[in-house]
Amino acid sequence: MAHAIFISYRREDTAGETGRLFDDLTRAFGGDAVFMDVSGIDPGTDFRKAIDDNVACCGVLLAVIGPTWATITGDDGARRIDNENDYVRLEIASALKRNIAVIPVLVHDAHMPHAPQLPDNLKDLAYRNSVEITHARWNSDVQLLIKALAQYVHATPATEAETVHATVPVQLPAPHAAQEAAPVRTKSNTPLMVGLTVLGAAVIALVVFLALRPSTSPLDGQWTNPSATARNAIAQLDISGGGNHLAIHAWGLCKPGNCDWGTQNASFDGKQAKATWNLTSDSSGEDKGRVATLTISEGDGGKLDVLVMNTYTGHTGNSNQFEFVRAQ
Repeated sequence: MAHAIFISYRREDTAGETGRLFDDLTRAFGGDAVFMDVSGIDPGTDFRKAIDDNVACCGVLLAVIGPTWATITGDDGARRIDNENDYVRLEIASALKRNIAVIPVLVHDAHMPHAPQLPDNLKDLAYRNSVEITHARWNSDVQLLIKALAQYVHATPATEAETVHATVPVQLPAPHAAQEAAPVRTKSNTPLMVGLTVLGAAVIALVVFLALRPSTSPLDGQWTNPSATARNAIAQLDISGGGNHLAIHAWGLCKPGNCDWGTQNASFDGKQAKATWNLTSDSSGEDKGRVATLTISEGDGGKLDVLVMNTYTGHTGNSNQFEFVRAQ
């Protein structure tokens, strides 16, 4: 089956945002029009050909790019994008080779990679006009993207009346005048049975939909630490994503302002999320050799409990417990 929209991404870079975007685009265009993840490749099959065949079925490819998209490395320490067998590289290169529309989607304040940063078969990506989706303006940014995608795929009748995260107004059909019912000569149980059958089917469909769609995490949102006073304390968090995958952007407290730690992906088991930052460069504003691990869970009164475990290469580590509140 041909898929009009193919979403290419790195799990370590943008798993949370991509899952949320897939959910929104599926609502807008239908499940058969959006494709994410190359799966089900049979043993013995050339995965390069499998990726090429999947991309060939799409009308547009969305390349979701986060802050570490071009720099993330593999087990050998080399950039993944430089590996000819890198899945993301194969997906985008296949689309560019076939003259399929490629739209870079920037998240978490990421910037477009420059041509010299890319291998030869991806250099054209640097000249593709990009769109940006921010956490603060997610719904409006996604609606602009949906309008841009309308030239490649159309909403199906089953989905075009649904909302994106229940915030976009729905165009309801015009009211019809009620027709005068004909006199009923005899009573029948048929309408009641039909109604119960339809209701049961609707309930089953709703249960399946809620079970399969990525759920919004209770940790989502922008959070601040009102008690952050000491240098190197954690001061601000921006959490997004759904299901078991979250993206956490953190800022430490430095003088005279906050230090941007960047974004890390975290797994969420329904109670706690955990992520680790290796603060080894001067750009973070933190001490070199510091590794900070955050364990985040729901607190009382709609707050967050955040445990920070610090280790250092030059001296003894420490731990601190903070209580975060939602940013105003």
